[in-house]
Amino acid sequence: MKKEKLKRLLHDVNVTIGLLALTAGLTFILLLHVSNNPATATLFFIIGIITIANCTTGYLSGIIASLCGIIVLYSFFTYLSIDYSMPDYPSTFLCMIVLFAITGLAASHMRQQSLTLSSHEKQLLEAEKEKLRANLLRAISHDLRTPLTSILGASASLEGNWDNYQKDECLELIHNIHDDADWLLNMVENLLSVTHIQTKSSKLNMTLEVLDEVVAEAVTRLKKRMPNAEIDVSVPMEILMIPMDPMLIEQVLINLMENALTHSHGDKPIRLVAENQPDYVQFRIIDYGIGLNKEQLDHIFDGTYSDTAHSDVHKGMGIGLSLCHSIITAHQGSISARNHEEGAEFLFTLPKEGAYE
Repeated sequence: MKKEKLKRLLHDVNVTIGLLALTAGLTFILLLHVSNNPATATLFFIIGIITIANCTTGYLSGIIASLCGIIVLYSFFTYLSIDYSMPDYPSTFLCMIVLFAITGLAASHMRQQSLTLSSHEKQLLEAEKEKLRANLLRAISHDLRTPLTSILGASASLEGNWDNYQKDECLELIHNIHDDADWLLNMVENLLSVTHIQTKSSKLNMTLEVLDEVVAEAVTRLKKRMPNAEIDVSVPMEILMIPMDPMLIEQVLINLMENALTHSHGDKPIRLVAENQPDYVQFRIIDYGIGLNKEQLDHIFDGTYSDTAHSDVHKGMGIGLSLCHSIITAHQGSISARNHEEGAEFLFTLPKEGAYE
């Protein structure tokens, strides 16, 4: 702690001396070659003191810089001496000290407020991260429980009653175990992707991709896992090149389509619609089923959403939606969910090239 304070003190001293010397040098050049008006020198020193206050910590540097600045200013650039016998010197000198001191203190105060706000923002960010971790842990505990219970139950039945089952019944139990294990593998992949996206050092592998190809690949990958999935796809006629990390955007599309197929409990095919807008491309995943729980819509992407009416028999979708939100946010897009007259709809946008900040 003492070493840190000493380090800050040395930094403030060096900055104060260096900037005062620079201000004096620039003022001398200004008065010599541009204007010999003392008011110009005063303004230069005020700028120098504000800079010193902004580049140092605490209030002391600003006060010292103000006192030194007024002495240097009056000794070398205005009266060329410190002579209290001059009629207007004391009052002018006092006013300038007050002016410089107020300027330095105000600049130092603004810097302190900026540091405080920055500290508060960091604390809020850490609090949000902790909240997200807690939400993810709750979602994981919920999402793991259902498939693991199913796997344990099916395997225990096969182990204890193998001779009592018909071949078709055994195959059905094995098929259920396979499906639940495959879902768990997908959830672990999603969880690893969430961790990757939320790591500060991670970077997206952004490339220009053809929209049609990314959509087609996502649908193909989903149908390998869900061969009976019915999906109506609509994309713009023109060829659109969109900057994105294609693997991650495919994962978003797969997660949203799988959720629609699994949780909507609808009879109609789901729809995947891509729409070309002036500054972005909008994706809509529309299902025709039971819709979303209105009470949980505000928290649907924080990793805790579940279909309470079916939570005992269906796997949750909290982790997948949290991942989708993280990926789209990392792409500087937006994602939302809403109900419509016949079911639910998820929407997300991706900026076009040139629309990124």
